[in-house]
Amino acid sequence: MSKLTKIRVGGVPEHFNLTWHLAMENGLFEKEGIELEWTVFKGGTGQMTKALRDNEIDVCILLTEGIISDIVKGNPSKLIGKYLNTPLIWGVYTGINNPVNYYGEIYDKNYAISRFGSGSHLMPIVDANAKKIKIKEEQFQVIKNLEGALESLTENETDAFYWEKYTTKPYVDNGTLKHLGDYVTPWPCFMIAATNDIISKEKEAIDNMLKVIYFTSKQFMLSPTSVQEVSDRYNQKLEDVESWFHATEWSVNNDISDKLLKNVLHTLHYAGIIDEKPELAFFKA
Repeated sequence: MSKLTKIRVGGVPEHFNLTWHLAMENGLFEKEGIELEWTVFKGGTGQMTKALRDNEIDVCILLTEGIISDIVKGNPSKLIGKYLNTPLIWGVYTGINNPVNYYGEIYDKNYAISRFGSGSHLMPIVDANAKKIKIKEEQFQVIKNLEGALESLTENETDAFYWEKYTTKPYVDNGTLKHLGDYVTPWPCFMIAATNDIISKEKEAIDNMLKVIYFTSKQFMLSPTSVQEVSDRYNQKLEDVESWFHATEWSVNNDISDKLLKNVLHTLHYAGIIDEKPELAFFKA
């Protein structure tokens, strides 16, 4: 057997990425000549963009707004495909004992974020900007990950936190967090990005990797056991997984439309997150 091509892939430890684990468990990457090494990034998109910059990882599945803004700011990577076609539902939370009780009260408060450049940082800015409100940089406090946010919110060191709704719901159910509302991203939420280095050196392997994940994603959406499997693996209530699953569509090809990129760039520029809007070819492999 010929030597496998190693590709280092990173993603968050959330149910969206189960398709990658299923493909690995079923040996589908090996059949295409790929040794796929998976790394968990609890710190989310901000941690992954740094890992791409530092060449600690070759490919990441990360938030659309986070990777696009970081490519504008010099990340030596490109988008190689969409991962999801649907937006992310961000839950907006505070600690159970925090005096904040309504979504509209948060905009002058302190925000917990995993790191600057992460979705938990960018989404509050985009959300507030759409309401003609500006959030100041000093309102953000880095808490690294979900565990850090739970501690910070419980101690009332911060007042608001944006995180994927269904991942965070168990902490509402157990009385740790108070759910203030939801914010839906105005674009498909997850992209697959790769470093320029791996794209130039291993284009065939990258193409084969995408072929595997799009095949697995299609099968996952069609399987009658997917909802139960997510519930079992991620310890989430079956009815919550059903709601999430039927509101989520995985991509089955690597098409990224120009309109999608224009929408994201316009919004990030208008919100002051990026200073320029490069040509669209700058983002695609």
